[in-house]
Amino acid sequence: MSNLPIFDVAGSAMQAQSVRLSTVASNLANANTVAGTAEGAYRAKQPVFSAEPVQGDPTLAGVQVLEVRESDAAPVRRYDPGNPLADPQGYVYAPDVDPVAQMVDMISASRSYQANVEVFNSAKELAVATLSMGR
Repeated sequence: MSNLPIFDVAGSAMQAQSVRLSTVASNLANANTVAGTAEGAYRAKQPVFSAEPVQGDPTLAGVQVLEVRESDAAPVRRYDPGNPLADPQGYVYAPDVDPVAQMVDMISASRSYQANVEVFNSAKELAVATLSMGR
């Protein structure tokens, strides 16, 4: 914890958006994978966030990642009898991942991260300017 809690708030938000970006990257990387069983198919991941009070100031809250959940959506069943992973009926199972929705989520997470970087930098500039006034 710093003496200026804005750094804690912005830092926790950047960490949360970093986790969000990682899960989106994982989802996009596995969007076109297939498995021979529904149980073996990749499940999309989604972080769950919670407001976390900043230590020493109950009026401020940062962000905490509670967990990263796997989707409970059923995998997409595709008929592909030539695939070596196909089950005896000729089906493979792909994750229910929408690449367009994942890209939108990635852009949103990236912009949120950048906004928090700007908050962090502005707070740093203000702190340095305040300290410079004392000279």
